[in-house]
Amino acid sequence: MKNSNYQFRPNLWLSFIAILALALFIRLGYWQLSRAEEKEAQFLQLETYAKQPAIAIPTTLVDLESIKYRRAEVHGYLVPELTILLDNKVYGGVAGYHVLTPLRIENSDMHVLVNRGWIAAEASRMNLPEINTPVEYIDIVGTVVAPNVKTIALSENQVSGKVWQNFDLERYQGMTNIILQPIMLLQDENPDWVTDGLVRKWKRPDSGSSRNLGYAVQWFSLAVATFFIYIALNVKRKKPQG
Repeated sequence: MKNSNYQFRPNLWLSFIAILALALFIRLGYWQLSRAEEKEAQFLQLETYAKQPAIAIPTTLVDLESIKYRRAEVHGYLVPELTILLDNKVYGGVAGYHVLTPLRIENSDMHVLVNRGWIAAEASRMNLPEINTPVEYIDIVGTVVAPNVKTIALSENQVSGKVWQNFDLERYQGMTNIILQPIMLLQDENPDWVTDGLVRKWKRPDSGSSRNLGYAVQWFSLAVATFFIYIALNVKRKKPQG
């Protein structure tokens, strides 16, 4: 058998860099796998919550994480003068706003912020859409989500009157001087009594785990590629004898 004309002669610095790169890529791959598992578990939790009866929002402060994504109901009175419009919301290809109005819980100073749905913007942004808000006692059922909403801001001015680019609960609470539960309630699709014309077609998210699995495959592929490149760079032709 003829001896090979090549031999593996690893370079110290290349070996050091390769080990670091392999460790990083493998770690990132496993991190993406763990994120995929978390999202699958969260999605299954959402599916379970959707089948459970709505819980009542109390007049004492709640813990967001303990009721996040749960269906909940609240009773009281909407406060139309504190309504704000969350900008840059698109439905059916049409630009518009999400209408956020606090509801004062019956016999209490506690409020719950309700995302009442989507409304189209006027042709001129100088004119705000007319919103019909009931002033009588009402019951609202919806899904509990985190109250802060951040999107890509189209201007440096984050707040312009009733129009907000992003929503921050602490800022809103400071400007309105009301006590708010640390949640936002996405109002259910139109019940019989609603005549405000708002659209409540909330997107039901999938788990999103497939994206993380894709990222994991990419990181593991980079690890494999790094290994083979390292081998290729450190295999040298033997020097001729004599």
